[in-house]
Order: sequence, then C-alpha cells, then structure tokens
Amino acid sequence: MKMIKIAAALLCTSIAGPLLAATCEAEIEGNDAMQFNLKTMSVPASCKQFTVKLKHVGKLPKAAMGHNWVLVKTSELQGVDKDGVAAGPTNNYVKPGDTRVIAHTKLIGGGETDSVKFDVSKLKAGESYTYFCSFPGHVALMKGTLTLTK
Repeated sequence: MKMIKIAAALLCTSIAGPLLAATCEAEIEGNDAMQFNLKTMSVPASCKQFTVKLKHVGKLPKAAMGHNWVLVKTSELQGVDKDGVAAGPTNNYVKPGDTRVIAHTKLIGGGETDSVKFDVSKLKAGESYTYFCSFPGHVALMKGTLTLTK
C-alpha cells in the first residue's frame, strides 16, 4: 500500500509539475502605439527577487518612441514622472538617485529589450504600486498596476 501511495505521488508530481513553484519573472511589451500589452502584474511574496523583461515590439527608434518600465508607489507616480521628464533621455527619463523609484529599465527603441531585477522585500503588502513608461507623455497610456500576492 505504501508503494502505491509513493507511486501516485510521483505520478502526480511528474504530470502537474511542482505546485508551489512561484514565477519570479514577467515579460511586458511596448509598441509604437504607446501601449503596454499588460495592465497588471503580480509578484509572489515568496520570491526573493523579481525580474521584468521589457521588449519593444515596434520599429521606431528610442528618440521618437522610446519606452522604459518604471515601478513606483502609486502615490508617487506624478512626481517621479515629472522629475523623469526633466532628467532627459541621457538618464532614461529617470531622475538619477531617485529613491522613490523601486526599479526601472533603460530606455529602449524598436526591436530592443532590457530587463531589471529588484528585491521583492522593497514591496509591502497592501501598498499600491504602478509601473509606467516615463518617456514624455507616455504615462497617459502606458501604465499598469503591480500587486504583491501571497
């Protein structure tokens, strides 16, 4: 009987895979129509680090239609965006040393990718987080909600 239970457990694991494995990464795309393909992202609290890969699926160069991915507390979005625009393209439209920015990618153009890895310990349960593109004017359309999940 014990062998049957062990065999059944092995069979279930091999068919379904590990049930508790958290996905500690996400891929998001930006396009030439100023859109992200994701409006929400979930970060499992069980992850120590989380990686976001940004892919620009458009064709326009970053000077004309650059995109980045910036994560902040929702309450700090407007200030971070304003300061990012002032920081300019050489700083990826992110104010250098801005402690309100939890994570960000570099500015990329059509066909390019970049990724960023951040410590999940920087996120707090119950806090509201927004990710957005800080290229001037893009925040109006290119933003989404990031949630820390159990």
